[in-house]
Amino acid sequence: MTRSEVVLVGVDGSAASLHALDWATAYAHRVGWSLHIVCSYSLPSFTAASLDGGYAALDDTTIQEGAKSVLAEAEARVADAGVRATTEVATGDAAGVLVELSADYGLAVVGTRGRGGFTERLLGTVSSALPAHAQCPVVVVPLRAEANRGVSWSVPDAAPGGAGGSETAPTAVAPGAAEIREVRRIVVGVDGSPQAERALQHAIMQANAWGAELTAVTGVPVGNTGMLAWLPSTIDREQVLADIGVGMDVLIDRYEAENPGLRIRRIVLDGTGAELLTEFSTASDLVVVGSRGRGGFRGLLLGSTSQAVLHHSACPVFVVNKHCTD
Repeated sequence: MTRSEVVLVGVDGSAASLHALDWATAYAHRVGWSLHIVCSYSLPSFTAASLDGGYAALDDTTIQEGAKSVLAEAEARVADAGVRATTEVATGDAAGVLVELSADYGLAVVGTRGRGGFTERLLGTVSSALPAHAQCPVVVVPLRAEANRGVSWSVPDAAPGGAGGSETAPTAVAPGAAEIREVRRIVVGVDGSPQAERALQHAIMQANAWGAELTAVTGVPVGNTGMLAWLPSTIDREQVLADIGVGMDVLIDRYEAENPGLRIRRIVLDGTGAELLTEFSTASDLVVVGSRGRGGFRGLLLGSTSQAVLHHSACPVFVVNKHCTD
């Protein structure tokens, strides 16, 4: 299946969701894609013992108008970005709606810390559920004060799909909005599993699109307090790290050979994948992970790692799960 070159964005009117929309807009401009902005709501029912039917339902007119207002704000926010955008009010659970829609899109983007916006429906649980079940890659954009320091993002003046381009045009972001860091440094978690390899493939595509530096990280918890602390003291722990590095080199050398000009920095460190990727996120602009990546180097990196990174990363996290298809 060939997916449309459209970014699916979930909004709820909160600062976090609008920050994610800004990220998605800049990304779409960079790669020449369009946006589809969705605001969903579900109508609650309340038990009413005094009613014969047992339930009382609310009229959804007011809630629907609120959703339309959120989309009008979002549409106005991207109006000057040079990106085609469509909008949709959807009924149903926000996570379920976005998961279902994801089958037809090339990328889905949501934010974290979404409480406080329109009916508080979109973010929070969605930023955890969508990456796990979406049928396309998902980017979760955190709204953290410490994550907004550094180089601000300018909308690149590049041909659609190009990897280069000057950065002269201002970002079409509403006044007072949090800055979005330009993607110059990408980190990907690898552990030798098939899903981690898919994450590496997507990381390479992102690096090519942005002209960004790419670093591959593998965490091996061989320290005294790590998951492999039971190793006999006679085991050379440095040799364990070196052996894992050899396996990592085999994988990455192949991808560098397939992508002339591509150079991937390789790092193997003592520690869990979650700890290392979270730490690297403070000096990176995008972290790429695969979910449910058990296998490969004995499942050392992924699995619960993706969820942990989503909760603690200082920069946007690009998640490739087992449901993603090309």
